[in-house]
Amino acid sequence: MKNKKNNGEYDVSCSDCGFLNCYRQEKSFPKFCPGEAVEPGVLENVTREYCGDVDDARTARAAAEVEGLYYGKLTRVEEVLAFARRIGAHKIGLATCVGLIEETRIFSKILKRNGFEPYSVLCKIGSVDKGRIGLDDNLKIRPGTFEGMCNPILQARLLDKWGADLNVIIGLCVGHDALFSKHSEALVTTLIVKDRVLAHNPAAALYTSKSYYNRVMEEGRQRV
Repeated sequence: MKNKKNNGEYDVSCSDCGFLNCYRQEKSFPKFCPGEAVEPGVLENVTREYCGDVDDARTARAAAEVEGLYYGKLTRVEEVLAFARRIGAHKIGLATCVGLIEETRIFSKILKRNGFEPYSVLCKIGSVDKGRIGLDDNLKIRPGTFEGMCNPILQARLLDKWGADLNVIIGLCVGHDALFSKHSEALVTTLIVKDRVLAHNPAAALYTSKSYYNRVMEEGRQRV
């Protein structure tokens, strides 16, 4: 089932659903439900990946346990600690943005006082100028100056070499966080999502999309 928009087509997906029956099974599934379209064998195979004593199963149970026990009770900082304990993580890698180094220092102290061993790697590690990777000088924040590029791949490799049991992203840029997660051998979770305009609370743009930030809803608006 598809809906047409601007002479194109897109698949109807979970965000178009008004039932959300998959959570409590108190209503019914819509005809376009992606979950209902999954072949029984595929669903069964995926479900088995959450069972037993393999890493993914232990991770899934730890996450579900933290959610069930502390729903609406713990901050994100506390949830990270609770999750780390349940997966047996001791060495916690911190992939941090240079702009959030103070927040990283505070979180590092919290980890130490709670019995963990933290190790942080800054996004500018290696100190390579952005021009080295082909970025035009006029696209720097301050053209005409040395400006270190973000280096998420090296962050991931250094934390892997250190032996991180769990890596925590602290404010990496959009895209850099994706590269870090792609190249990290350890599990990755996020403590802070960067949003310089909204004090690192990107959800605020969604909550105010019909008022202060209604520009994000304007069709045909020049793309950034």
